[in-house]
Amino acid sequence: MIIYVLISHGQCLLQGLWDFVRAGQEEILLSYYLPACSAFITHVLLCVPFFIMDLLLCVSPQIRSWRIAPDSAPVPSARCWMECLGRLALRYLTVVLPATVLLKCALKTPVLPERAPSCYQLWVEVLACFLLFDALFFAWHFSMHRFPWLYRHVHREHHKNKALIALAAQDASGAELLSLLFLALISTWLVGCHPLSEALFHLLNSWLAIEDHCGYNLPWGLHRLFPSFGLGGAPFHQLHHTKLSGNYAPYFTHWDLLFRTYRENSF
Repeated sequence: MIIYVLISHGQCLLQGLWDFVRAGQEEILLSYYLPACSAFITHVLLCVPFFIMDLLLCVSPQIRSWRIAPDSAPVPSARCWMECLGRLALRYLTVVLPATVLLKCALKTPVLPERAPSCYQLWVEVLACFLLFDALFFAWHFSMHRFPWLYRHVHREHHKNKALIALAAQDASGAELLSLLFLALISTWLVGCHPLSEALFHLLNSWLAIEDHCGYNLPWGLHRLFPSFGLGGAPFHQLHHTKLSGNYAPYFTHWDLLFRTYRENSF
């Protein structure tokens, strides 16, 4: 009975949220500029807490105890963050924004549904998107490391950061940044997501990518809160940036285990 009440209440909240979004906000939802602008703004805002942590790294023993970067790695500085932000803004402005506008112009304008997804539909669609995106990312990431031309011209830029910072989750060449955005969009398209499910997936996808690149093994990291979910977390991805091989999947570990590219965490 309690579960039924919670689900019903959650459904009412979702429908109320969707009605609010559709009422007067439909023009924004269908805007050609929304995908690129929302992706950039969301990424930057979610990185702010980690920017503050990096600034406090030298004065807080607690924050230093969470740091998992190798001892030889330089301490992230405000200048490092600002340079990374500048590169990211330039690539969004010159590559991602024009490409996504052209894509939306080429596609038929979608008709927004009147009903919000059920709670069950929302979480199933989001989970399906994550599993599909994880598989597509693994294949693409593995290829970029296996083929020298792809690594030199597409992926090498992402590995230039000596001090791994949260903002570097999207610090990549324009080609790679655009390819990852398209992989996320393809995942939601293949699953057939409701717009609310798609928005939640993109939000959580941004957060997990940031968490993987933050350089901290945080007590509230999802890989520690849910150890049975097979999430690698920041230590898993930190090892990839340190060794430049293995641990190619973005979030889960099953593809690396299956293809024997999994590397044990040494942090």
